Amino acid sequence: MTWLTAPFAFPFMVEAMLITAIVSIPAALLSCFLVLRGWALMGDGISHAVLPGIVLAYLAGIPLLIGAFVAGMICALSAGWLDANSRVKPDTTLGVVMSGMFGLGIVIYTQFPTDVHLDHILFGNILGIGRDDFISAGSISAVVSSVLILKWRDFALLVFDPVQARVAGLAIGWLHYGMLAMISAVVVAMLSAVGIILSVALLIAPGAIAFLLTRRLQAMLVLSVVIAVASSLAGIWISFWLDSAPAPTIVVVMTALFALVFFWRQLTHRRTAAT
Repeated sequence: MTWLTAPFAFPFMVEAMLITAIVSIPAALLSCFLVLRGWALMGDGISHAVLPGIVLAYLAGIPLLIGAFVAGMICALSAGWLDANSRVKPDTTLGVVMSGMFGLGIVIYTQFPTDVHLDHILFGNILGIGRDDFISAGSISAVVSSVLILKWRDFALLVFDPVQARVAGLAIGWLHYGMLAMISAVVVAMLSAVGIILSVALLIAPGAIAFLLTRRLQAMLVLSVVIAVASSLAGIWISFWLDSAPAPTIVVVMTALFALVFFWRQLTHRRTAAT
């Protein structure tokens, strides 16, 4: 059993698994609502749009997380405003805003060299996290997870039937922009630990996999959290033995799990149709 427990002998591996589990929970809960509402690209867009905020925050001497959150909110609100005030479809407006802000971030990054390594922004630095990362990620995770758990019925009604949600007296605007704010906050929480690439996967894959396994939202929320945490821990454990980067390995694990569940569902449907 040494091969199974060997990674736990190193404190940095234990810390990596812990921080990944912490950020996986709110990301997995959000992924369910994003998948059901057709907002899967919103997490992708916000994740990429935080780059100029990070660089500008570094140049201004303020915490990088503040710059990342502000940039993420600018992206989300800009895409929402364009969607409401133009004939262009939401995915198109988000693509324009996201690519523009990401390109701006790259230009600023190359013109004003910083100590922030681009690889750490893209792929994270799971094996080199510090106490501040645990505090910020843990705080954001606790707040976002609590809001989603307490208000999941309101967000569910917003996702499935916005008109009924308005008739029921729910504050549609607050719920809409609140979800955008939570996406930005979770991306910020994941940034220093898992980076942009893995944050995108955590905001999409767990909900998509859970959606294939169940049609009940409550079960979907629970399954997505289990999938996100288990995939993250498995990916870090595998990366230890492959001597690979943890974040991309976790992405590969979740992608493989999605493919496995997808083909299993396809096979199940064919067998059911044949009978």
